[in-house]
Amino acid sequence: MSLRSGDPEEIGGYPLESRLGSGGMGTVFLARTASGRPVAIKLIHQQFAGDEEFRIRFRQEVAAARRVSGAFTAAVVDADPEAEQPWMATAYIEGPTLAQRIARRGPVGGMELRTLAIGLAEALRDIHRADVVHRDLKPSNVVLSAEGPRVIDFGISRAADQQTLTMTGRVIGTPPFMSPEQLQTPRGVGPSSDVFSLGTLLVYAATGQGPFDADSPYMTAYQVVHEAPALDDVPGALRTAVEPCLAKDPAVRPTIDELLVRLRDLPVDLGAAAGDGGSRTRDTDTQHHLSTASEKTGAPAAPGAGDAGVAPPPRGLGGRLRRRWRPVLATVLGIAVIAGGVALLKPGADGSGGDRPDDSGRNVAATGAPLPDGFKAWRQNVPAGAAKLPDELRCVPRGGSAYCGGGGVIATRIRVADGHRMWTAHHPGVPMQNTHMVGVSGNTVLGYRLLPDDSGPGEVVALDAARGKELWSARFASKSMAVTRRAADAEVIGSTVVTLNGAGTHIEGRAVRSGKVLWRTPVPAGATCAPLAAGGAAYVMCGPTAEVSDTVVRHVTVRGLDLASGDLGRAVALDGPVQVLGAHGGRLVLAKERVGEVGVIEYEAVVRVDVARGEVATARLPKRFGGAPGLAAGTVYFTEQNGEVSAVNAVTGKLRWTRQAGVEGASGPVAGPGAVYFSSASGRVAALAPRDGARLWATDPRTNGSAEVGASPRVALAGRAAIVTGAKNLVYAFDTAKPPKSG
Repeated sequence: MSLRSGDPEEIGGYPLESRLGSGGMGTVFLARTASGRPVAIKLIHQQFAGDEEFRIRFRQEVAAARRVSGAFTAAVVDADPEAEQPWMATAYIEGPTLAQRIARRGPVGGMELRTLAIGLAEALRDIHRADVVHRDLKPSNVVLSAEGPRVIDFGISRAADQQTLTMTGRVIGTPPFMSPEQLQTPRGVGPSSDVFSLGTLLVYAATGQGPFDADSPYMTAYQVVHEAPALDDVPGALRTAVEPCLAKDPAVRPTIDELLVRLRDLPVDLGAAAGDGGSRTRDTDTQHHLSTASEKTGAPAAPGAGDAGVAPPPRGLGGRLRRRWRPVLATVLGIAVIAGGVALLKPGADGSGGDRPDDSGRNVAATGAPLPDGFKAWRQNVPAGAAKLPDELRCVPRGGSAYCGGGGVIATRIRVADGHRMWTAHHPGVPMQNTHMVGVSGNTVLGYRLLPDDSGPGEVVALDAARGKELWSARFASKSMAVTRRAADAEVIGSTVVTLNGAGTHIEGRAVRSGKVLWRTPVPAGATCAPLAAGGAAYVMCGPTAEVSDTVVRHVTVRGLDLASGDLGRAVALDGPVQVLGAHGGRLVLAKERVGEVGVIEYEAVVRVDVARGEVATARLPKRFGGAPGLAAGTVYFTEQNGEVSAVNAVTGKLRWTRQAGVEGASGPVAGPGAVYFSSASGRVAALAPRDGARLWATDPRTNGSAEVGASPRVALAGRAAIVTGAKNLVYAFDTAKPPKSG
């Protein structure tokens, strides 16, 4: 990539030639020494320069990289961790990452696999001899150079005899390649943790998928801690060598020297993976000198979060979760940021099957996820404050709390276990339909405040999660419904909140905690735009201003948004009107609208967009669906006014099933373990089986509420507890394994 406007011409006296990539914590440039030697320079983003904790971590990265510089790593050439904008220069290693190699050519086999295994073990041996634990060994941190594999990126490593920056509530790493102790007791991580990660990495190299892979980081983390690895496809000789590395008990694993002896005994004609030989990985890392924010640091611990551990295995489940599709939600309550995810807890993915009757013979959803400690069912109506206009709230569970907003309430913090309201921040404005909460990031809660006279743009407001104290506010222009068809005028991605400024002329990125403007990007000429977050990535979606004014946007563009610089990627054109549903498999998923003669909106296709590659795939639906669409775990659900729900494959557009949920004007879907939930403004909830749509149970209405179609989901999950909202600021919670009996 060429340099961009605003990029420096040189760093530390090294002239820059091009960008290698940019992530949440920094940008990496290709530069040259005075003798012409290529180097990779990591320049830390300006917004982190004033964070002393981050500077300490960066100093450790530099020190660790210097200690292990050798034949198997990228040698440190120069660094200045004390600079106004800290930076580090390392030798530039030519070659693809292991992730790129497998994505392009499939699993590694034969002599190449043997060489890779021995080379990585030798690299870890040298790292450990320098008394450093890497702690983030993964495919994107292995570069396949002409001279052999190289291990890079010591951003979360530490000296083996230190305990610095492993704070309570912070678990740092990448779940498919983390050890059980790294997930449960990060302070106790030692060299044997790297041995575990190397075992998972070699399984990945040989088969194209990790031994604990699942459809979500939470499920993966659960399997790392509790389940046996899936090794059926690993060549026999390699399996014999790596299986002991994957022992749950660190003391049982071989040392790196012992492992090296086993690997050197591998046959030269080491086989490839069994099966189709193609890559099954979904690893999307592409820059081997770069790590994203979530891979480099942890966000502050969630308010009320407990220890950074994984839920114990539920009784009676048994069997391999991935192999048998037993839907268990692996709840990692103490993890603040986990490998590329947004710092915002959302409902987990659904699974197929796993439905079972309770003591009364009723079908209930799978109950692998735990209840919060001391949980008991509760109900309340949150006071609307001075506005005196209760409407509806939406809630975001985080740790042991739920943060809810809407209906005259910027946000309120409610203890999930018993419904105790810890603080409430009101606003005097008029509630706006479907505008509720922005989200939660670290120790900051973000909500909306609408002006009392409805005279123009509203404000996004940041509150301290512990006390509810207002930290900052900023005006925004409300264009999201017109452009993206969803009410999200502010989006939280990691530690950045993105809005359209009050005048609607610029996209703004602000630091979540301080509100400091990090960058401002002009909206393209003649366009009306809105920010968009999906799948942990940031985008900007635009339409011609004239069409937005006419309410039917037929020419849509979507661009990637670089959160570090505010730079927009290339525009991908779509035929509108479309409604954004979310992301699946690294692609945006949208529903193509058709506006009938009398103004009735129907949906005729599912559109998937790979913004990075500029690829658009359209799957025609078997018929036109009305109602409202929603996305959960690769399935698009269309909910009709009369309570009928249809499930459609998000990739093929093929109809899976149509069922009557029994909830009129239902919003949803919200996917949990073994169930998909839909609810109405009356507070009524229905749980359907993802596999065939069978209704597992439904609750009675809790309040009078209109049957609004197209509302955002009203159910949020905190482990096994469902937190439900409805009209008149109703909030109530119950155990999904013991739903309220319908009278």
